[in-house]
Amino acid sequence: MSAPPTLPRALIARLRTVSDAISGASEAQLVPQTRLSGPIPWVIAIMVLLTVVAAAGGLSLTNLAGQASADLAGGITVQVVSAAPEERARQANDALAALREAPGVAAVRLVPAAEVDALIEPWLGTRSSDADALPIPALIDARLDGPVSAARLADLRARLATVAPKARVDAQSGWLEPVFGAVEALGWLALALVGLLAVTTSAAVLLAARTALDSHRDTIEIVHMLGGTDRQIARIFQRSIAIDASAGGLLGLALAVTVILALGQRFTALGSGLVGGAGLGWSDWLLLGLVPLTVVALATLTARLAVLRALRQIL
Repeated sequence: MSAPPTLPRALIARLRTVSDAISGASEAQLVPQTRLSGPIPWVIAIMVLLTVVAAAGGLSLTNLAGQASADLAGGITVQVVSAAPEERARQANDALAALREAPGVAAVRLVPAAEVDALIEPWLGTRSSDADALPIPALIDARLDGPVSAARLADLRARLATVAPKARVDAQSGWLEPVFGAVEALGWLALALVGLLAVTTSAAVLLAARTALDSHRDTIEIVHMLGGTDRQIARIFQRSIAIDASAGGLLGLALAVTVILALGQRFTALGSGLVGGAGLGWSDWLLLGLVPLTVVALATLTARLAVLRALRQIL
């Protein structure tokens, strides 16, 4: 009578490993874990890097628009345009007195000539000693106690027309309306990029999960023969993806913070007050810190759903 066939030692060891993984009796894993050797950690790192930088750009633009809008709310500028210096100075003083007596004007000041020269110097250069060579309008900076409306502008123009016919009254916010429109468009673009990167991350995780399933198809069949369920198998795969995504997320966040700080120093060196309003606050940094957590959760959920769906199709 012949002896019963014996199983190869490698197959016996593999079956024992699978059994332990299903029962949870040991730290054995169904899917071999090789940290940072596969594409998922690096793909996640790149996606987190791009997502955090795009989100930081959108938040900076939002802060910039909000700061500029707050600074210009209620602000008006009066220009007294006259070629004669004496007439220009007289009408500017009369307009200044009329604005101080006008209701609803909270603050008003005549912009000094030196400050006006500093404003135009980047475009026209230093003015010559001959003041009449290039007539520069006299500027009056005023702030109302509320938002600037068309009715309030019309009332101020009518009030100044009698004492300073050469005066032009404009709302400061009107000058930057095209800029605000461009900033808003860039903010929506940053939001669209964040959404596109989220879809791309899900697609990459889905592809990696399907590839891992195909690589371990024989092992999965053994697991089913030993009584393993689809949920147990999916839990093992999603744990593997979660660990890879966490490592990649931390790496991507570190790189993104480095890039943001480097760009912030570059913009700070410009010395522009408008650019200074685009800084990130603590709440913005908190939102950026949630990006890797969201990516890990998205990757884990995508892996679980993809594995469960694939198992229903192949088994």
